[in-house]
Amino acid sequence: MEAGAAPLKPAGGRWRHALESRRVLAPLLIAPAVIFMALVVGVPFAWAIYLSFTNAIGGSLTGDWVGFDNFTNAWQDENFRRALRNTLVFTLASQAVVLVGAAILSAYLVRDFRGKWIVRFFVVLPWAAPVVLSTITWLWLLDSLYSVVNWTLARLHLDDALVWLLDVVHLEEDAQVPLQWLGRPNLALIAITLVHAWRILPFAVVIFIAGRASIPNEVEDASKIDGATGFKKLWYVDIPLQLPIALVAVLFGIVFTAVDFAVVYILTRGGPFNSTQVLPTWAYFIGIDGGSLGEGAAISLFLFPLLVLVSVGMLFFAKRAQVS
Repeated sequence: MEAGAAPLKPAGGRWRHALESRRVLAPLLIAPAVIFMALVVGVPFAWAIYLSFTNAIGGSLTGDWVGFDNFTNAWQDENFRRALRNTLVFTLASQAVVLVGAAILSAYLVRDFRGKWIVRFFVVLPWAAPVVLSTITWLWLLDSLYSVVNWTLARLHLDDALVWLLDVVHLEEDAQVPLQWLGRPNLALIAITLVHAWRILPFAVVIFIAGRASIPNEVEDASKIDGATGFKKLWYVDIPLQLPIALVAVLFGIVFTAVDFAVVYILTRGGPFNSTQVLPTWAYFIGIDGGSLGEGAAISLFLFPLLVLVSVGMLFFAKRAQVS
């Protein structure tokens, strides 16, 4: 090489340097996920907003502009208000069951005992199994004639006690043995709530176990030295340290529950007499079965502000509850 000549740059050096820059590499890596979410979530969501302001019907993806008529008509419908109320009750009640169950199971599953991995497998199985298959299984378990649940309660002599309890708390004042789990309005709502909680429970258990694993051993040792055992340890040590993790579990659980369609549709199809309709199923029956795409889209969009408020609130409290 002659003196003073510029050194030759390796081929592709500029691109290598660009890929090593965070400004280029980070957007490049996240771009596939953004594109996927835009196509799978963004486009249908934007189209649903457009349809909600039109009188589009089945077989057509366009319609004449009607403004907020679909929203006002939906709000004036008693079935819609019942579906909205059921959605709130269904979501809050199932999450309460999930949180209590996850706290108890996670506290047990972090211990060492024989067969722990088998127990963990059966706990996670409801989340891993296809939702349609598992829900159809519950449909047979709660059948009015061949209910395994009623058979078990009868063999344990608990069916009359359960009927008495339902009458005392005014959940089903005229319930009779055998219990019609999917044929009585209040019992059907209880049934779909418990089945959905059973499905979501493994997800919350895994999150709680991960949260417990993140607690330093020094904290556990210090709590034992201070005499914090049992309920005191749970209240003063475990809950404060796991609160951010619990809020994340609640946030995801609320989103999964509020938009759930399969459990209610398979078990009751919103019956009896539309008493167990929730917003996703009612939007389906109006928009798809009834052919009113515009009104169905408007019904489904009532979930959006609720989920936004819940998400913002949960994230705010999770930030406030962070511990060092």
